[in-house]
Amino acid sequence: MKAMILAAGRGQRMAPLTDHCPKPLLPLAGKPLIVHHIEKLAAAGITELVINHAWLGDMIEAALGDGSRWGVSIRYSAEAEALETAGGIIQALPLLGDEPFLLINGDVWTDWNYHTALQYLAALMADHGLQAWLWLVENPEHNPAGDFALQQQRVLPEAGEQGLTFAGISLIKPALLAQLPAGKRPLAPVLRQAMAAGKVGGAELQARWVDVGTPQRLQQLEQVLIAEGA
Repeated sequence: MKAMILAAGRGQRMAPLTDHCPKPLLPLAGKPLIVHHIEKLAAAGITELVINHAWLGDMIEAALGDGSRWGVSIRYSAEAEALETAGGIIQALPLLGDEPFLLINGDVWTDWNYHTALQYLAALMADHGLQAWLWLVENPEHNPAGDFALQQQRVLPEAGEQGLTFAGISLIKPALLAQLPAGKRPLAPVLRQAMAAGKVGGAELQARWVDVGTPQRLQQLEQVLIAEGA
């Protein structure tokens, strides 16, 4: 299974930290944020990676290279301007192939074992009606209403009273996006349409998780990881 790390956003909420450094390269406990993902993927045996980039993308390629120092192979999908989530995936589909892939938002952190995704991959492949599998978390303070609902391992498009927050980690079948035209396009409407048709499965993420979307949350997470000796 391949993995794609989304790394094209400018990270305006992270300003001024991201004025001259792409968000994926912001340091967290002694290493760039994106390297935390790369190391966990390598440890899980997921070694074929695709990373998209736009804002200061040359810095990302220069910092990560071909990925060999972590035992992975990295291919890049460069965007002249950020194409948003779905648009970025659509452009990268030729690099991802025809099989389901693990999709990770580059601006989250988790101590989840990515090897667990391989267990769900088999279920996704066996259920021909499913087009995606999402992991959800309890709502953080900055997203109290949640994004979606989870009912009997199916993700529903409206959060409702039992809303949960999308963790930014998912398994995606390329067919979900393969027929959409290229261009700037968010992923959420595509997922919601598939959810309404009962085509998106899901589960709660059994791990610590942080949306590292602001300098304050980055600093708080760093303090925790340093205290733990990470």
